[in-house]
Amino acid sequence: MLHKSLIALALAGTTYSGAAWSQDQAAKLEVNQALHDKLPDDIKAAGKMTSVNNGSFPPYEIVTGTEMTGASADLTDALGQILGVKIEHATVGGLPALLAGVNSGRYQFAFGPVGDFKSREESNDFVDWVQEFVVFAVQKGNPKGIVSLDTACGQRIAVMAGGSAERVIQTQTEKCKTDGKEAIAIQSYTDQPSSILAVRSKRADAFFSSQAPLTYFVSQANGQMELTGVGEKNGFDELYQGAVVPKGSPLGPVLLEAMKALIDNGTYGTIMKKWGLENNMIREPGINLGGQLPK
Repeated sequence: MLHKSLIALALAGTTYSGAAWSQDQAAKLEVNQALHDKLPDDIKAAGKMTSVNNGSFPPYEIVTGTEMTGASADLTDALGQILGVKIEHATVGGLPALLAGVNSGRYQFAFGPVGDFKSREESNDFVDWVQEFVVFAVQKGNPKGIVSLDTACGQRIAVMAGGSAERVIQTQTEKCKTDGKEAIAIQSYTDQPSSILAVRSKRADAFFSSQAPLTYFVSQANGQMELTGVGEKNGFDELYQGAVVPKGSPLGPVLLEAMKALIDNGTYGTIMKKWGLENNMIREPGINLGGQLPK
C-alpha cells in the first residue's frame, strides 16, 4: 500500500494537463502530406504505429494503466497529427526489453527519450530531441553528503536497470574499490517511481538519473528530497536523448523531419515549457548525435 501511495503521489497532478494539450490542439495541426508520403508503406497501410516505453519516466512518460501522459505523450500526439497516423503506446519492463521490441519489429519505435551513445548506435538509430544531464536525488539535507561519484562510494545508489547511469555507477564502484574505498551498493529498478520510493523510504541513499525527471520528482516530494551534483559532469560529457528506431530504418529520417516541423511551428517549445523542460530543449534535432558511453 505504501508503494502504491507514494507512486500515486509522485505522479499526481499531471494526467489532466497532459490530456488537456491533446484536446486543445487536436484541430490545430494539419497533416503534412509530404511527410506522410515518406512513411514506410506498412505504416501508411495500417494508419497507425506503436511507440514502446519502459514505464513511467516523468515528466516525459507517465504511465497509468494503459494510458500514457506527459511531454512525450503530447509530442507523439502532435507527431501523429502532422504525419497523418495514429500513434499508440505500449509498455514493457526495462530498457533491454524496449530495445528488443523495437529491433524485432514488434514496435515501430520508442519515442523516449532514451540515452544516445555510440555503442547503442551499432544496433539502433536515435532521433535526438533533448539534451540531458545526470544528477543525484537525495533525502532533504543530503545526510550522506553525496555530491559526486567519488562521494557515492560506500553508499546505496538506486539506478534504472539497463540505463547509462547504471553503467557509470558500476564503473565507479570498481574505482571505489581500487582507491581503497567501500564499494557502492547498487540498486537497479525498472522504473523511476520505484527508484524514488527507495530513496523516500530510506532504502537507498540516492537515485542517480536524468535531471529532468528527478527535478519533477523532487518538486512532488513535499520538501523531503533535493538534487545534488547539479552542473557537474558526473561521468558524462554532452548527453543527448531521443527516439529509437531499428538501424537503418526509413522511419528515422521521417521522424527527424517531423520533429523539425514541430520545432519550427512552436509546438515543441510550447509542450516542453509546459512540462518544465525548457532547460532540456535542443536547438536542432539530429540523428545519432550521441558520444561515447563513459567507461
